[in-house]
Amino acid sequence: MIRFLLSALLLIMAAPVAAEWHRDSQDIMGTKIDVVLWHEDETAAAEALDLVMDEMHRINAHYSPYLLDSDLSLINRLAPKASASDPVFISKEMALLLDKSLYYSRITEGAFDITFASLGRYYDYRAEETPSDTQRQELLPAIDYRLVHLDALQPSVYFGRPEVHIDLGGIAKGYAVDRALALLSDAGIEHASVSAGGDTGLIGDRRGRPWMVGIKNPRAPEQVAIVLPLEQGAISTSGDYERYFIDSDGKRVHHIINPSKGTSASGVASASVIGPNAVDTDALSTSVFVLGVDKGLALLESLPGYDGVIISSAGKVHYSSGLQPPEELQSEQ
Repeated sequence: MIRFLLSALLLIMAAPVAAEWHRDSQDIMGTKIDVVLWHEDETAAAEALDLVMDEMHRINAHYSPYLLDSDLSLINRLAPKASASDPVFISKEMALLLDKSLYYSRITEGAFDITFASLGRYYDYRAEETPSDTQRQELLPAIDYRLVHLDALQPSVYFGRPEVHIDLGGIAKGYAVDRALALLSDAGIEHASVSAGGDTGLIGDRRGRPWMVGIKNPRAPEQVAIVLPLEQGAISTSGDYERYFIDSDGKRVHHIINPSKGTSASGVASASVIGPNAVDTDALSTSVFVLGVDKGLALLESLPGYDGVIISSAGKVHYSSGLQPPEELQSEQ
């Protein structure tokens, strides 16, 4: 695998933007969607940007847990009452996302689990509220991906317990980025970057230069800790700084839930994964975060085509074998 040269501490500034670079930024899916693309024709570029934003709105309408009429909300209302003989019929796209989610649940032995929402939905990070002890006792058994019974051929689904609730937040944004890149490629775009929060997908390079993708400092998110020069592929970052609060015991309560405990995963502050597709790097960054440094790196080493950077809660940076840390860091590790 090509070894990427990592540049720490300072974000390398890009060359002045030429007239042929076009961009748009909108708030969709509960995050900032940023698109940058190159095209000689301003009208064609505007149409391509609209394609991306329309697709983001479409995916949000189907998979948002906050919209009562989304496909996801419908499943969460009906699947707990359904059965093998009377399942909930779903779209092929939903079946694809559920199948992909269950695949990562299996290979991570439950570190990635969309049923975390059975208990996780009772966290309110703005109000600084956590589930009660009674809710934990009752709902922790409902966090189990094996309770999601999917028939990908019909396609249909039902849940094995009435308390099961799912959330696709760990994979849907990555899927949305991949869909956006596919639309841009079909439109003839050869150089583009699409970001949805912590998920970024790239088409080609930045016209002869790599795209410089920054990884935030998890304890100072307005600063960039590491810069990766990348081309053609995807990178996703999961961090404990996105939605969190500090509880009365001084502990950081954040949105990345350890499915085995129903509490915020500990030991890692940020996990970034590089790979061919954002739907996979999205799921893997969450998985690596939950697994921790050693098991997370072992998972990446077992998957050809993937690499990662993990920043521990103590602030130490760890790289997978396909990445080369800066020389000044090599001497310290």
